[in-house]
Amino acid sequence: MADANDQSGRFGGQVAVVTGAATGIGRATAMRFASEGAAVACLDIEEAENESAADLCRANGADAVALACDVRSRDEQQSAISAVVERWGRIDVLVTSAGMYVGGPLREIPLDRWENLVAVNLTGVLTSNSLVAPIMTTQGRGSIINISSMAGKTSWPNSAEYSATKSGVIGLTRSAAMELGPHGITVNAVCPGNTLTDMVSKVAVEIGATLDMTGEEWLAMRAEDTALKRLAQPEEIAGVIAFLASDDARYLTGQAIEVDGGLILS
Repeated sequence: MADANDQSGRFGGQVAVVTGAATGIGRATAMRFASEGAAVACLDIEEAENESAADLCRANGADAVALACDVRSRDEQQSAISAVVERWGRIDVLVTSAGMYVGGPLREIPLDRWENLVAVNLTGVLTSNSLVAPIMTTQGRGSIINISSMAGKTSWPNSAEYSATKSGVIGLTRSAAMELGPHGITVNAVCPGNTLTDMVSKVAVEIGATLDMTGEEWLAMRAEDTALKRLAQPEEIAGVIAFLASDDARYLTGQAIEVDGGLILS
């Protein structure tokens, strides 16, 4: 079984922490790092699915652990990060993939829903970054990849709260890149377009219903908005994340990279 002392693979000897690892982009990312030699810590609130993700990492030959973690809780994040360092002694890569979507008319946004979304999508990311930063600073090297969204760069009606949190992730990323750069740490954001995950499928049903469309019809319409005329697979987003954590991207920091099939062109 590969472990943090194994130097084989592009990320051999490295430790990757992935929040939101149970499903979607997070799950694909955990598997990608596992397949390239990293030891992987899968963090998620959904314990059964998170353990399944860790099992898949182990099936790829990686040393992996599933840690129950609600990113809204600083204590839970601290406990998970401490467990990673106790197990492997280091953290080389952080991917903050934990997130959620809610949307609706601006005048109908309840305060409690807004506060919960901010707690997951923005405060949770800030907490992850702040807890890992001193570890990477001591090491003199590290890569942080925060998952934003195309909604962080552009907006649509009925998405003010989601767009605001994802824009916030980009601002956080840029500031962290400037602060941590002198310590050999790169910090970048990935801004996926619509990706075929369970979350996007649920969003499609909800938004499609407001337009008298099925979820499948809404997804097909969104695919037509892209230059490639299709939606992304989670593994395609994971590939870009892995690149940003690799030696090939050591001089790339503070960026918010669109992985959207050309959606922004429209």
